[in-house]
Amino acid sequence: MRVSAIIPIVNEARRVQQAVDRAWVAGADEVIVVDGQSTDGTYELAGKSTCSLLQTTPGRANQQNHGVKQAIGDVVLFLHADTWLEKGSVDQIRTVLDDERVLAGAFCQKIESDWRMISWIQAANANRIRWFNLAYGDQGLFVRKAVFDRLGGFPEVQFLEDYILSQRLRKLSNLALLPGPLHVDARRWEKNGPIRQTLRNWLIIAAYRFGVSPDRLAKFYRRHDQG
Repeated sequence: MRVSAIIPIVNEARRVQQAVDRAWVAGADEVIVVDGQSTDGTYELAGKSTCSLLQTTPGRANQQNHGVKQAIGDVVLFLHADTWLEKGSVDQIRTVLDDERVLAGAFCQKIESDWRMISWIQAANANRIRWFNLAYGDQGLFVRKAVFDRLGGFPEVQFLEDYILSQRLRKLSNLALLPGPLHVDARRWEKNGPIRQTLRNWLIIAAYRFGVSPDRLAKFYRRHDQG
């Protein structure tokens, strides 16, 4: 079973080469980097790495969909530039998908921070998958490519594309939760504070469930390279 790792990037010059190397170490059969018109040299640095390099207009949903179109794998694994799996972890995907009833899943996180609250956030994020079958993009979402294509890929929205895809997937099958761990850089929690960041996430999801559009909500969740 071939697994294609897809990494959408925008202005990640500090991380892109390491992200590619880690995806190979994790056991991916293919690594596809999709640049969203970076302006800091990210695209050029990615070109020096061993990967399939694509470029398209910015927007994580659009970038990831663009990558899937080029993927040769039976399974697509979505990684962010600031997330990484340990050596051989992709084998966990191959093992769980031996069961044909399993269509998709994600990983338990290890957020790289010493704050006490981080362990609670990690547990809450894992339980969101266990109890509600909803995964976020920084949890290493993976999907059988045929299923991804059948669902039409990620919705072409500016924000919450991972959440919306999870909603569609759970109508077909429960999401598998793998032990990983998937390491996550704590830069967003460190920038905003863990309590403030967590409350912001909850409020955004609540607003979406009450009918606020993802494109409007994107204004409240700025990219890492924006103020």
